[in-house]
Amino acid sequence: MARDTRSPSSASTGPRRPSRRPRAGTRASSPVSPDVTEPLVVETAPPRRLPPLRRLGAQMTGRALVVVVVVVMLALSYASSLRIYLDQQHELAVAEQEVRERSAQINDLEDQLARWDDPAYVKAQARDRLGWVMPGEIGYRVVDEEGKPIGGGVVIDAEQQLPADEQESVWSDRLWGSIRAADAPARKVTTR
Repeated sequence: MARDTRSPSSASTGPRRPSRRPRAGTRASSPVSPDVTEPLVVETAPPRRLPPLRRLGAQMTGRALVVVVVVVMLALSYASSLRIYLDQQHELAVAEQEVRERSAQINDLEDQLARWDDPAYVKAQARDRLGWVMPGEIGYRVVDEEGKPIGGGVVIDAEQQLPADEQESVWSDRLWGSIRAADAPARKVTTR
C-alpha cells in the first residue's frame, strides 16, 4: 500500500505534454473545448551553477584565508609575549637563587662575627694562626730540614702569591727607605 505523494493535478492519467502556443493571428485548435485552457508549461534549461561543493569551497577559501591570517597574527603576538614572559621568569628565578646564596653567605659571615665575641674562640685563633701561647706555657714549633714549619704555623697568603723577587717589603724597610730618600734630596737641574 504505497501512498501517492503526487499533487492532484499531476495524479491524472499520465505525463503531460507541453502545449504549443498559437502563433500570432491564428487560433489554437485543440481537441478540447475552447473554454478550457490548459496551463502553459515552458521548459527552460536550469541556470548554470557550480556544484555545491565547489561553490562552498570558493566561499570558504576567502573566509579561511582571513581566519588563517588572524590566527597567525595572534600566534605571533602571543609567541613574543610568551617568550618575554618566560625570559622574565628565568631572570626572576636566577635573581631569587642569587638572593638565597647571598643570604646564606651573610648568615655565615654573621656566624663568624658572633664567634669572635667568644673569648675562647679568640684564644684558639691566636694559638693556631699566630702561634701565641699563654703566660707560663712553652710553645714548640716543628720544622723540617729546610726550616719551614710542619703542620701549621703562620702562612701569609700575599707572600705566596707574589714571585720571590717581587715580594712586598716590610713596613720597616719602607720607612728606612723614605728616611734615606729624605737625607739625599734630588738635585735641581738647571738648563742654560
